[in-house]
Amino acid sequence: MSLNWQASCSLALIQLRAKLLHEIRAYFYVNNVLEVETPLLCQSTGTDPYLDYFTSHYSILERDYYLQSSPEFAMKRLLATGIGSIYQITKAFRNGESGRYHNPEFTMLEWYRVGFDLQQLMNDVEQLLNPFLMVENFSEKAERIAYADIFKKHTGLNALQFDVSEYQACAESLGFPEASLLCALDHAAWLDFLFSHVVQQHLGQASLCMVFDYPACLPSLARMKLDNALLVERVELFIQGIEIGNGFFELTDVDEQIRRFDQDIMDRKNNGAVKIDKDERFLAALQSGLPDCSGIAIGIDRLLMIISQKSAIDEVLAFTIKNA
Repeated sequence: MSLNWQASCSLALIQLRAKLLHEIRAYFYVNNVLEVETPLLCQSTGTDPYLDYFTSHYSILERDYYLQSSPEFAMKRLLATGIGSIYQITKAFRNGESGRYHNPEFTMLEWYRVGFDLQQLMNDVEQLLNPFLMVENFSEKAERIAYADIFKKHTGLNALQFDVSEYQACAESLGFPEASLLCALDHAAWLDFLFSHVVQQHLGQASLCMVFDYPACLPSLARMKLDNALLVERVELFIQGIEIGNGFFELTDVDEQIRRFDQDIMDRKNNGAVKIDKDERFLAALQSGLPDCSGIAIGIDRLLMIISQKSAIDEVLAFTIKNA
């Protein structure tokens, strides 16, 4: 039997990846953002209701550890020590993810800017990414648009006020009758469904697109917007219809974070997902005091797809899950 031992992508793509990582590091060096490294193997992990995690058994301590899905909690523990602005280029792992834009092991760039609000973070993103996006017919000026505005433009619906009958009628008119069964009375599920099926494909076709001011029912780890309780300080990045990044003006309220963890854990139970406990070390760091900061995670493999104008993530990985 002949095994496929060769790389999945070309040597040119491997060289392009190295150049991209070098230039990212150079950007943060010039801007006095410190590179850090945190464990891939962790005692705790995130509570996202829709993510599955890899585990590994450590025989000496007779307990299971998680392969990180994000370095976020560990990096915030560093932020709480007063380390200042930091970044990391690391591997992350998510079980059950495979496809055109997914590999269960992927490369993530994550950074945090102490003292930055969300608008300053978006400036940072634009300064970092624009030099890489020199593709044909692509503008140097990023588009910034509020979630409710872009959602209204493509669906006709108010993202901040939930009327299930209106959402059902919209989905049926757009050819998605299955949405009613999948989303039921869950506003967040409806938003995610309609955004991914109707809105996202239009984003970032002529420039980097940053969608901000997310509805409060899609908070993740973002803080509430002070002047509007219907919104959270969250931004997502899109290029040519592909979501490449997710960022926040970071939540620092430990009680609110515990409430969100508890809600996630309940949702995981209702979904039949594996039970996940709260990360108590992360919560202790929040309790000690996380500085005001904004942070974002960007998928390097997807970014490389766009820069090299490839159609699938397999084309930019040295080895995919199929021949690792």
